[in-house]
Amino acid sequence: MHIIDDIADLERGIAALVRADARFEPVVAKTGCPPLRRSEAGYRGVMKIIAGQQVSKASAAAIWVRMEEALAPMEPGHVAKLDEAAFRAAGLSGPKIKAVKALTEAITQGDLDFEALEAEDDQAVSDSLCALKGIGPWSAEVYLLTCLGRRDAWPGGDLALQIAAAEAFGLAARPDAKVMAEMAEAWRPWRSVAARVLWAYYALMAGRQDQGL
Repeated sequence: MHIIDDIADLERGIAALVRADARFEPVVAKTGCPPLRRSEAGYRGVMKIIAGQQVSKASAAAIWVRMEEALAPMEPGHVAKLDEAAFRAAGLSGPKIKAVKALTEAITQGDLDFEALEAEDDQAVSDSLCALKGIGPWSAEVYLLTCLGRRDAWPGGDLALQIAAAEAFGLAARPDAKVMAEMAEAWRPWRSVAARVLWAYYALMAGRQDQGL
């Protein structure tokens, strides 16, 4: 499997993207090389992704702070013993609570082993995570991209990516996940780099300095 470990990997990916799709050249001219941000893998990594489901980046950051306080220590054995009030105190909605419980139960019952999962290919990782209630393709792809550093993950259902793609490529309408998947076929095996570039472009559009997830 191929991992993006450093800025040199990102630069190789950007060069490959520009060769594959010339529309990236003016985009990269504006964004430069996007930052290489990696999140920790495993339980806490997925918990952080759950915090970010269906909310803005600012809201996700605020929920994560509350989770770290209300669920501490954020370990499966401890979280499994918490009641509904603790989850509510963490700022978690009903769907997020279900996802946290499903994830925690899978680990405590031995159905999910993150160390073993890290050695699996992208599809196997995605299948294992999507088998959990409340974990869908977006969450699985973001885990592959940000936590495992896989170079060809593609969270095409991400709203920011869709908005950025529409603006960057002059599309008539914001592409949905299906259209994004079709568009990104030409960017294999560097779709993770494409996502990072488009997130950086979205940040520029929004006038932010914090590029990416």
